[in-house]
Amino acid sequence: MQTICGVDEAGRGPLAGAVFAAACILPQNYELPQGLGLYDSKKLSAKKRDILFNWLTTHPEVIYSIEIATVEEIDKINILQASMLAMQRAIHNVCKIKIPDLIQIDGNKCPDIDYDIKCESIIKGDNLIRQISAASILAKVARDKYMLDMHNIYPQYEFNKHMGYPTSVHLKKMQEYGISSIHRKSFAPVKALI
Repeated sequence: MQTICGVDEAGRGPLAGAVFAAACILPQNYELPQGLGLYDSKKLSAKKRDILFNWLTTHPEVIYSIEIATVEEIDKINILQASMLAMQRAIHNVCKIKIPDLIQIDGNKCPDIDYDIKCESIIKGDNLIRQISAASILAKVARDKYMLDMHNIYPQYEFNKHMGYPTSVHLKKMQEYGISSIHRKSFAPVKALI
């Protein structure tokens, strides 16, 4: 049976914080907790995402890696290239443990990889491929936890409410307090305040 590594990212759209990517190989046979299914992380409640994240990160046969590209890297090479960089890092870590037969990426572009492995990009792959769904959940939950940590450092921006996305609350707080060290200076709404 073919070994598939699913890959997805979280956090391309926010004005603040790192972009996260995860790569995941699922075991051939597994049972998910509490009858839950693997779906696009955005279609699951936070509670269900947390349960699945805990299952994925503690199951002895799940092979996964969660990586980031920093705000500095985003501003230097742009958000698309930074997303690809985070994916490359996650894939590389998984391949150190097990080389998959196929890498499937959510979206329309594959990152360059150091291995001779077929790579497919699949639009809406997080709804179609369970390994991509798993990667989607890993990246989303890890990034949300990181943004909650950032909220503790910069409570004035209320990152716990919007996770850095350009909501009206976030834009208002940026106008009020200026930008922080984790704001992406290459993004237009942030650049306008520099």
